[in-house]
Amino acid sequence: MVKCKSILKWFFIALVLLFIYFPIIFLTINSFNESNMIQSGWKGFSLEHYKYFFSFDNEPLRVVLQTLALAFVVAALSTLLGTVGAIGLFYSKKRINRTLSAINQIPVINAEVVTAISFALFVSFFGFDKNTFLPLIIGQMIICTPFVVLSIIPKLKQMDNNLYEAALDLGASPTKALFSVIIPQILPGIIAGFLLSVTLSLDDYVVAVYTKPDSFETISTHIYSLDSKGNYFGPRIKAAYWAFTAIIFLIIIISVIAVNIYATHKARSKKK
Repeated sequence: MVKCKSILKWFFIALVLLFIYFPIIFLTINSFNESNMIQSGWKGFSLEHYKYFFSFDNEPLRVVLQTLALAFVVAALSTLLGTVGAIGLFYSKKRINRTLSAINQIPVINAEVVTAISFALFVSFFGFDKNTFLPLIIGQMIICTPFVVLSIIPKLKQMDNNLYEAALDLGASPTKALFSVIIPQILPGIIAGFLLSVTLSLDDYVVAVYTKPDSFETISTHIYSLDSKGNYFGPRIKAAYWAFTAIIFLIIIISVIAVNIYATHKARSKKK
């Protein structure tokens, strides 16, 4: 009976992993397919999609680079604002804490399309120029910053407040104590919030499509625009994004393996 339960457990885990990773693996395999259409089946092994993707004369690489640049700018600003907000929220009075926590939850609980349309109406009402990139950056920050706050708050609750008070008693200024005591203790939450913001920015379509400049494309808006009628190179460009998917998947696998090897090596070093 115990053996049967163990088999069922691992079978269920295998099904979940297959459900999550099969689309990525399927696209990775097709990135080496000579055909530009999945429906056409396997036409033979080819690196043509990778060559097309890495050519600066074609759109995909340019779109990916500018999307990454946007993601890192948004993530940096969101992390800075979220860190300040989380610290201020943690040390505020209970009534203020509850109010601000409820406000912070609104973009998290709300559907992204509602937030995007609301912000687009706000931008339109006040006549902000979309070509300045400010509406796009601020719009994505509204989505990302609450998640940064939620990543840092648990670390603040786990923090030993006595260390901060001891630093003040020993003559450190509040600013010095902040950067020497508090920031190092909540650094894992800050890094997690930054990485989460990068992911959310890369994944965003709704906010970007309403607030981006007309001449600017993100990965999601570019792929969606390829379905427009009369786009002869649409299938070719989409196929190039299969190569991008395979590259990202490989980077993630290597990163996870490297982190686990480092953690194992560090644990063994401590035991010695």
